[in-house]
Amino acid sequence: MTVPVPADPNVAAFGASFTAITLAELGDKTFFMALILATRHRGRYVFVGAFAALAAVTLISLGVGYGLRELLPTAVLPWLAAGLFTAFGLKLLIDAQHMGADADEEERQAQQAIEDAERRRPITRPWAVVWEAFALVFIAELGDRTQLATIFLATAPAFTFAGLLAGTLAGRGLLTGVAVGSGKWIGQRINERLLYRLSGGLFIAFGLLSLQQALG
Repeated sequence: MTVPVPADPNVAAFGASFTAITLAELGDKTFFMALILATRHRGRYVFVGAFAALAAVTLISLGVGYGLRELLPTAVLPWLAAGLFTAFGLKLLIDAQHMGADADEEERQAQQAIEDAERRRPITRPWAVVWEAFALVFIAELGDRTQLATIFLATAPAFTFAGLLAGTLAGRGLLTGVAVGSGKWIGQRINERLLYRLSGGLFIAFGLLSLQQALG
């Protein structure tokens, strides 16, 4: 009889966060910001600014999630994670249901934010491009679904900080690189409704796993 070997919590955290963040970030407003900025400025400067902003938000989000772990009783955490994951997944599925067939609201918002920023002053110097990308992406990411996803993942007791940090940064780095390198091509092929449904289903699955842990 083979005894199942428990999964490494770091590997589980990396896989969960990488998958969740990649799905949530693809087609997100910050993805389109990096894409549009890279068509106007040198891609390497856009990548540095955008990824730095996403890394900063990631650290803030993990801090919030782990802060909840410290404040709440250990027995409550799996129930909290189950509730947050399930509610977030259902919200994504509901949002997908109300989208049009060619929903592009995220892209329009990104385009408008960049137009407003560059209308005030021309952006030419490398440091100015880095700062513009950082500021726009940082502000857009606060309260966004990928930030909420990171916070919720951090509340799950089964996931380690190192695994979540590595998986989240890997997913954000990959998508930022894709947006900067070939974003215009892939941006035209994104089905935002499908991505919302996949993300919603994934978080409901996380919710069920957390509920199983809560029930012992």
